Amino acid sequence: MKEVKKQNMKRIALFIIAIVFINCKQVTTAQSSESKIKASEVETIMNFLASDELEGRDTGSEGLKKAAKYIEDIFKNSGISPYFDTYLPSFDAKGTETYDVVGYLKGTDPDLANEFVIVGAHFDHIGKGKEVNGDIIANGANDNAAGSTAVISLAKHFAKAKDNKRSVLFVLFGAEEKGLLGSKHLAKVLKEKNLNLYTMVNFEMIGVPLNDKSYKAYITGFEISNMAEKMNEYAGKELIGFLPKAKEFQLFRRSDNYPFHKEFNVPCQTISTFDFTNYDYYHHVDDEVSEMNFEFMAELINDCVPVMTNILNSKTQEIKLK
Repeated sequence: MKEVKKQNMKRIALFIIAIVFINCKQVTTAQSSESKIKASEVETIMNFLASDELEGRDTGSEGLKKAAKYIEDIFKNSGISPYFDTYLPSFDAKGTETYDVVGYLKGTDPDLANEFVIVGAHFDHIGKGKEVNGDIIANGANDNAAGSTAVISLAKHFAKAKDNKRSVLFVLFGAEEKGLLGSKHLAKVLKEKNLNLYTMVNFEMIGVPLNDKSYKAYITGFEISNMAEKMNEYAGKELIGFLPKAKEFQLFRRSDNYPFHKEFNVPCQTISTFDFTNYDYYHHVDDEVSEMNFEFMAELINDCVPVMTNILNSKTQEIKLK
């Protein structure tokens, strides 16, 4: 009789544990779903950064200042600190004063917090372009409000998650269109400060999907490191691939990743989905928000969350130059 009673008690205990486990799993799933970056959130950021009000975000323009203030306010409201005395460290762009926007999340691990990861994109554009149907504003939606939106979205995510063992700088570069001037300046400043840079991930032109590829995006400088391999491992799928055109046109040297690679000699590469066949409006006044695929952008940014989480939290520096 006692044995039967003991078995019944054991069954009840196991049943309770199972119920608790199911409930916990449901809560975890719900939290995971809630933390996903929504296409509507992407659209909101894009609608401002690529609006006519900003007049193409040319270096030194009022439109660029408005964009910088918008990003600064998001960083402040999200609990992201300035790395310098200001969120907007200034520099000279061929006689014009302009700035980068730099946000900082200190790492949560006492040992790993002295290692830094940079997540970046340029937020400037060319201002005005050749007139089409009375329109002269080159809004720069794909180039590069799209990449900027990825950085802002990831910054908001990690500020809320508070799970980055390594420290991270979220940077929106100025004067990229003038010759990578913002990233060149910041790379030099951080090198002089002896920043311990692990890696840098840059976002450039991610507003529309690739044509007929098995992977969702590519990285420039694919062959120089194991970054693509590790990103796919962290994502749990074929997220990043090799685009031959990227190598042919030397895109690795033509975006804001390159000055950091040059100064620090660590893996610094750019994620992009512009494949030379899927978008006709490079430096064109028709590079408008209406041409962007917000669902795709949100999917790609969400796919990058576990990638960046692993980069920020791996016990050792797993991404290495070949």
